[in-house]
Amino acid sequence: MSESLKTITPVDGSVYVERTLATADEIDAALDAARAAQAGWKRVAVAERAEILTRAVDAFVARKDEIANEISWQMGRPVAQAPGEVGGFEERARHMIGAASDALADIEVAPKEGFHRFIRREPLGVVLVVAPWNYPYLTAVNAVVPALMAGNAVILKHSAQTPLCAERFAEAFAAAGLAEGVFRHLHMGHAAVEAVVGDARVDFVSFTGSVPGGHAIQRAANERFIATNLELGGKDPAYVRADADLDHAIETLVDGAFFNAGQSCCAIERIYAHADVYDRFVDGFAELTNEYRLGNPLDADTTLGPMVRTSAATAVRWHVHDAVAKGGRALIDAGRFPADHEATPYLAPQVVVGVDHSMLLMSEETFGPAIGIMKVGSDDEAVALMNDSVYGLTAAIFTADEDAAIAIGDRVNTGTWFMNRCDYLDPALAWVGVKDSGRGCSLSALGYASLTRPKSFHLRTAV
Repeated sequence: MSESLKTITPVDGSVYVERTLATADEIDAALDAARAAQAGWKRVAVAERAEILTRAVDAFVARKDEIANEISWQMGRPVAQAPGEVGGFEERARHMIGAASDALADIEVAPKEGFHRFIRREPLGVVLVVAPWNYPYLTAVNAVVPALMAGNAVILKHSAQTPLCAERFAEAFAAAGLAEGVFRHLHMGHAAVEAVVGDARVDFVSFTGSVPGGHAIQRAANERFIATNLELGGKDPAYVRADADLDHAIETLVDGAFFNAGQSCCAIERIYAHADVYDRFVDGFAELTNEYRLGNPLDADTTLGPMVRTSAATAVRWHVHDAVAKGGRALIDAGRFPADHEATPYLAPQVVVGVDHSMLLMSEETFGPAIGIMKVGSDDEAVALMNDSVYGLTAAIFTADEDAAIAIGDRVNTGTWFMNRCDYLDPALAWVGVKDSGRGCSLSALGYASLTRPKSFHLRTAV
């Protein structure tokens, strides 16, 4: 009997999607088809690839209302916010399509009499993309579109929480006329994914997910000479400097901490506020947090939806409990949020002060709507605390002094350094992580380097 996956919606705990997992024969056929199709796809001119993928983006965006509603049902994001993911998908996809021509162009070297020498970027072959549920399209598009633009074939394995997202990709590419086999999606379990990573027909793996998941992918790839791009967890800090615009810092950081119920690898998870502004910042942060409306994500008035599952909410509650047990003080009364119930994924936001790095809330990835705020006395103290983490995905500073922001940013071990903003991916900039936040690079022109290999042409024209 074939195995199946069941997507339990956090909206009401019902089964929203049920799909049969791919069999070994179906996986084998998909890999063979991808390998065969890629040989033809690599010969398609970059400009023609761009036309096809642009049509796919158009087809996808045309269904934005339906797709946004499905996001809410699959993982719980409020319907008022879900359309933003479609907009972000479009922005990233169109940018990477537009950047491909220059990024993939031949690299000419200095002239040498009697020779023509250049370096060409060759596609790797078949790229396996393993995508998560929390930003199901934004995370996947980072790899899927540039991999295809580079001339690779793509196999997409999406999260069991968001299987419809893989299907919507496939439908958009089919509508655009992409050749059969160039893009395939497979619903697979963990063991099947590891087997595919180890298969000789796969040439590169792009994984976005947890640190343990990244280790599992890397172990599966260790016996082969292929590269992996790993976009993993975060414990992203923010520093509110004494000269910060507090109203802007409060509004931006509350959103950065609680958007998508805090379920983002680059969400703000810990804040350091200078002593000169600490009290005013904390008061404003708590006041704005209390304005959130926790409830059914299908309600247009809801601004904070459920977490993806009850166990995830329980883990966040434990982080808060640990912080309070060690001397922290919770500022938000959960009673103001009637939808909050311990036996459900509905969880009120929480702000904790009096925190330090002995607490889980300030050291481990919380991945939920809870934040610790700590007082600091100087830039040096803030830098030391921001760097005191096994993660390094993004970090942010709020200040009026750009020179100071750059100087401080040079000292912080992070992949992206923000000034007066946070929790955002600019497709023109490289998306990278350091330490346990992963390795490799996606987005920007640099993102194409990992999806291709250099091939040198050394042509003697005079003999």
